[in-house]
Amino acid sequence: MPVYEYECAPCLVIYEVRHGMNDAPLATCPKCTEPVKRIISAPNLNRYNFSSPTEAKYAKVTPREEIAKERELQKVYERIWLPPPVKHSPWEE
Repeated sequence: MPVYEYECAPCLVIYEVRHGMNDAPLATCPKCTEPVKRIISAPNLNRYNFSSPTEAKYAKVTPREEIAKERELQKVYERIWLPPPVKHSPWEE
């Protein structure tokens, strides 16, 4: 299942949600109940054959640039992972 990203502008939060293509999208923010906007993001591809995602992410960035970039991102938006809803109970038969 793909991971979709939804942005809540009033809360400055990006929600990462894993759901199927035919499942209903996230419509409102769980914190403030305002409508959320889906963000189109690039897929996670290993174009340069790096051994890990971390190595690929920081391959061309100096340590000073890396720290500055992360600080800037953390100032603006908070990222929250929303797990998919449980559709059945494993204890019911």
